[in-house]
Amino acid sequence: MNFIAILVAALIPTITGFIWYNPKVFGTAWQKASGVTDEQMKGANMGIIFGVSLVLSILLASMMYPITIHQSGLNSLFVGDESAEGQAQLAALMEQLGGKYRTFKHGAFHGALAGLFFALPILGTNALFERKGFKYIAINVGYWTLTLALMGGLVCGWV
Repeated sequence: MNFIAILVAALIPTITGFIWYNPKVFGTAWQKASGVTDEQMKGANMGIIFGVSLVLSILLASMMYPITIHQSGLNSLFVGDESAEGQAQLAALMEQLGGKYRTFKHGAFHGALAGLFFALPILGTNALFERKGFKYIAINVGYWTLTLALMGGLVCGWV
């Protein structure tokens, strides 16, 4: 796992969020759909919010590695097999397949799928029980789908 790529990818949610939730993009619509007032926005401890957000983004970026890089599963086939033959087989597989589908485009595709098949069901379910509308779901799922696509692309394409 490339830890530099993980750390850089962990910055993507913050950067994307600055743009996506800007009042000139979707910020005003999100604020109305979520029912958050200007006073509530001003009363937050942004240091804690950004610090915890960064830690959570590192966790998320770490999971983008196995989601987007299929070769990471090859190692699990040889866990516990320290024999020379097993290690030679793993090396041969990595030689043959190690560079396949290691592009930004491939990672972005799988990141977008994660947005649609993980973020949408989770955020949609929460929003339904919170009695939020379609606009609220669309804004948040759109943000996470774009963010996961960018994170997946960076993690997968960083060689």
